[in-house]
Amino acid sequence: MFSVTVRDHLMVAHSLRGEVFGPAQRLHGATFLVDATFRRPDLDPDGIVVDIGLATRELGAVLDPMRYSNLDEVPDFSGRNTTTEFLAKTIADRLAEKVRAGALGESAHGLTGITVTLHESHVAWASYELTL
Repeated sequence: MFSVTVRDHLMVAHSLRGEVFGPAQRLHGATFLVDATFRRPDLDPDGIVVDIGLATRELGAVLDPMRYSNLDEVPDFSGRNTTTEFLAKTIADRLAEKVRAGALGESAHGLTGITVTLHESHVAWASYELTL
């Protein structure tokens, strides 16, 4: 299996409901390092997994509506805990929509999976793996 990973970052504010979150129940800021990994079993006719430039652009486009936002106020996330895991899945799902729409190029239709990893610190991160 071949893979290519592109990276960006995301700065947000949010709060998390539930005793398990301790002090994170209060409004706080978070900065995530975001890795999006694209997979396919064979290279495309140009010998690549995906166009890195397009993948980087589309990851940024997925993140842009969330950047510098209070996620507690984003209508799409109403009533949801915007945990690292939840955000990883949300980003992966939105990238999959971009692939299906052709935004990553025609050969990207040969991708078989996307994994999004959000690093919330140097010691903790979460991932979501999506099969296309």
